[in-house]
Amino acid sequence: MKYSIPKEVLDVVTQLEDGGFEAYLVGGCTRDLILNKTPKDWDVTTNATPEEIQAVFPDSFYENSYGTVGVKTNSDDPTLAVIEITPYRTESTYSNARHPDSVTFSTSLDDDLKRRDFTMNAIAYNVAKNKIVDPYNGQDAIRLKKITTVGSPSKRFSEDALRMLRAVRLSSELGFTIDSATSLAIAENAPLLEKISKERIRDEFNRIISSQNPMQALFFIQRFELLSYIIPELEEGIGCMQNQAHSFDVFEHLMRSLQHAADKDYSFEVRLAALLHDIGKPASKRMDYKKNEPTFHGHEVIGAKMTKRILERLKYPKDISATVISLVRWHMFFSDPDKITLSAVRRMIRNVGEEHIQELLDLRTCDRIGTGRPKEQPFRFRKYKAMVDEALRDPISVAMLKINGREIIEILGTGPGPRVGWILHALLEEVLDDPLKNTEEYLHKKATELAKLSDAALRLKGEQGKEKMEEEDDKQIQALQKKHHVG
Repeated sequence: MKYSIPKEVLDVVTQLEDGGFEAYLVGGCTRDLILNKTPKDWDVTTNATPEEIQAVFPDSFYENSYGTVGVKTNSDDPTLAVIEITPYRTESTYSNARHPDSVTFSTSLDDDLKRRDFTMNAIAYNVAKNKIVDPYNGQDAIRLKKITTVGSPSKRFSEDALRMLRAVRLSSELGFTIDSATSLAIAENAPLLEKISKERIRDEFNRIISSQNPMQALFFIQRFELLSYIIPELEEGIGCMQNQAHSFDVFEHLMRSLQHAADKDYSFEVRLAALLHDIGKPASKRMDYKKNEPTFHGHEVIGAKMTKRILERLKYPKDISATVISLVRWHMFFSDPDKITLSAVRRMIRNVGEEHIQELLDLRTCDRIGTGRPKEQPFRFRKYKAMVDEALRDPISVAMLKINGREIIEILGTGPGPRVGWILHALLEEVLDDPLKNTEEYLHKKATELAKLSDAALRLKGEQGKEKMEEEDDKQIQALQKKHHVG
């Protein structure tokens, strides 16, 4: 079978061969071609050394110890913007279970293929000859939808422990099974994952979360005892049964919530929040003996703090962390009908940000489906969304008030200072309760009254909402930690 290869890739391969060198497509791109998928990146291997590759491509760049040379193209497609070319190579021992101690360039294609992780990734394709080189029967593995290592699985995993997580990720992405010998070796070598940097673990984990079947992958990760090296806090939910509204323990509930986010193709932040939203339940669990069922009061507060520690440990970017932590902290809002007033919705929009309120609604859907209930109650959910739409038309930030800082300064008769901000926030608190007060006449009158207060009284007015929220959160956490011996 002849595969369709983009012009940019053909040009790179042709120039190498015109220079007198061998050139093969290899790794994931060859696997994807055989699967009739569009490759996400294109990797070329050759018998040329890095210096010889750069002689063929003078504008290329070479900034690593593995011989990989990047060749820039003029493509607007990010998957084709850079074609990576790597010399055939052999690798020495891996004393740190992460990287080879040394790399030696080779003139043998087989030397290069035998060092690769899985048989389905150890297939080379010569474009000019339309020839497949498959010494480890990778095509059979693809046909059988099996993931199996090249040679001894324990040796492959001791070379680079991240390959264990990659096996699960590929299983999730491709819908393949992991063969029994490879599965056994993953379980036996799981502790090696501790040697891998948090950034590399996070990147593989992200791809699992972003796949179509993350629940299955995470069940395997837990079964293989890899989870304790990624997010061990999740395992605390195993066997932590919930109230009658839930059909599953906390762990499975989180898995099913995440899977629904994947089924709906929700944002990455919603997927991660779905996985972590009830992470604080085991720590906040106590029995309601009247109802004869457990309760988890304050779990969203504890969960937000746990989520912060987890995301910091895995070195997530601050913007992603801030969004996920906020979603976890406030996910109970749309679960409690008694809290749903228009004023409360406006405050919630201010808490999570207008740009994230839909994600909070999405998380609510995931939470409900994760309980085992077939669907969100349509009438209630439509009501929530209608209230959000209405609240979005109302002021939810100082910037939306019908008065600004310059006007406050004129009323105060002084220059800029903290009193200006205190007055603006005090006015916002009133408007959040009653948007009809957001008029120039009312706000100017109220600002004039507030300007007469002392600094202490005005500061209290301006910050009481935020301070009260933080105070209540801290009290709740302290009480729960003392009662349940956590913290």
